[in-house]
Parts: sequence; structure tokens; C-alpha cells
Amino acid sequence: MEIYLLRHGIAEDAAPGRPDAERALTAPGRQKLRRVLARAKEAKVEPDLILSSPYRRALETAEVAVESLGYRGKIVPTETLVPNADPRDTWTEIRAYKSESSVLLASHEPLMSTLLAFLLNTPSLMVDFKKAALARVDCDRFGPEPHGTLKWMLTPATAGD
Repeated sequence: MEIYLLRHGIAEDAAPGRPDAERALTAPGRQKLRRVLARAKEAKVEPDLILSSPYRRALETAEVAVESLGYRGKIVPTETLVPNADPRDTWTEIRAYKSESSVLLASHEPLMSTLLAFLLNTPSLMVDFKKAALARVDCDRFGPEPHGTLKWMLTPATAGD
């Protein structure tokens, strides 16, 4: 399975009295996402399934992925992709979809960097997972512990203009 980890784009700043989960993407955040996802489309990224954190900025990120990648399915919101989720719970969720050939996950930090390290079976790995970055990890075994291979990581800076 190809697992694509997509961190949400730049979002509005937190506001007093407003829940963090309601923060929306900014116009520059959407622009950077589109640039990364355009490169991903050139690389033939075609997810069979898109899972997303239920937070607004992640759902909006997943919607940009739908538009950019030509995805025809529905976005599946899941609590296993909220910012402080346990990577083991996310892995359990991924394993439920092991019949899919590719899954895209739209989520947040710190989950994206800890999940990437977990999927690579290197929990001490430190990853600077930028906003709007996309990483591909391939997994061919679905036991309790993943044994993934990092294929590539794309950031807005490396996606170019």
C-alpha cells in the first residue's frame, strides 16, 4: 500500500474563544497545497481513499487534494488523525483499509512527524514536517508494527513555482 501523509496548509491564527478545530486554511495555505499536489499529480499520485482529521483545516486540505488529484470518492473523517492522536491508533485505522492500494491521510503536527517515524519503524527519527508537505511511505505488511519504506517527501519549497 502507498500511504500518503499530507500535513494541512497554512491556517488562520488561533483566536480567543474560538476552538482550534475551527481554524480555516488561508489563501496562501491553499496556494502552497495546490503547488505540492500539482507535483504529486505529475508523480501519478492517485489515492483510492482519503482519510482526514475532522478539524476544519485538515478537511479543507483533503478537499484541495480531491480537486487536485481527481479523487472521486468521499473524504472519510477520523479522530485517529487529530493533532495529538496516537500513531498506533492511526496504524490500526490504516490496516482496516489494507485492501486499498493507496491511502492519503490529511492531518496535523505533531501526528504527521510521529506517524512517519512510526511507519518507518524508527520512533526516534526526527522529522521537520512542513505545512502542506506530502510524504509517501510504502507498506506491504500489515502486522501490529508497520515496516514501511520512505519513497519521497515533497515540501512547498521543493515543489517550486
